[in-house]
Amino acid sequence: MYDFTYAKPSSLAEAVRALSADAEAKALAGGQTFIPVLKQRLNHPTAIVDLAALGLSGITVAADKITIGAMTPHGVVAADKAIAKAIPGLSVLAGWIGDTQVRHRGTIGGSLANNDPSACYPAAVLALQATIKTDKRSIKADDFFQGMFTTALEPGELITAVEFPLPVEKSAYEKFRNPASRYAMVGVFVAKTAAGVRVAVTGAGQDGVFRHKEMEAALEKNFSPDSIAHIKTPAEGLNGDIHGSAEYRAHLITVMAKRAVAGAK
Repeated sequence: MYDFTYAKPSSLAEAVRALSADAEAKALAGGQTFIPVLKQRLNHPTAIVDLAALGLSGITVAADKITIGAMTPHGVVAADKAIAKAIPGLSVLAGWIGDTQVRHRGTIGGSLANNDPSACYPAAVLALQATIKTDKRSIKADDFFQGMFTTALEPGELITAVEFPLPVEKSAYEKFRNPASRYAMVGVFVAKTAAGVRVAVTGAGQDGVFRHKEMEAALEKNFSPDSIAHIKTPAEGLNGDIHGSAEYRAHLITVMAKRAVAGAK
């Protein structure tokens, strides 16, 4: 690693000041992506601001929404009974992230701020029309994700919570996992709410998470695996690597989507 200064502020305002004072400073949430990047010397921050003491963790359930604090670990989301009952797909998604160690350190806010194209949470946030709350404003999911590792967050802006609207009639998440790291080679989140059906795909797109509007239209007419079985996703614009070509990922999108629809509850 390179040399850097370290700060662990006790308030949100203090953290924002620390990040705003240094253009090269970086926020540390769970560190499941950031620490390996530092070890590989792929990032050279002059300062690291640890968010662990800001009190941004916890889950709040109301009649019209579930709010998850930005520093809430994946394992806590996966184990929460209220989430499992109201949004089963979100509970399953959190339980499939990485391994036990990762799930007890990684956070929902850190995942969304990083916006890795193979991350799981962006699919749930986009499909469920969640709202990302920051220290400055509220950002709709449709406006938040802006490309690979790119979001609507401004320099120094911190995610404080994520709000998922209720009720959700049906939801499910299916992903084809890389056998070593368990990241999503292709992950599909399907959500049916009063506002309609939304299908979000992660792991496949070169620009990150995206909605599959052709599948959404088909599922609006008939919410069944058969209604999307014939839909072919173009390979253009999809990721390809040693683990799977763009064409293979295109095929997996339909497979994972069918499984998600079949298992939605």
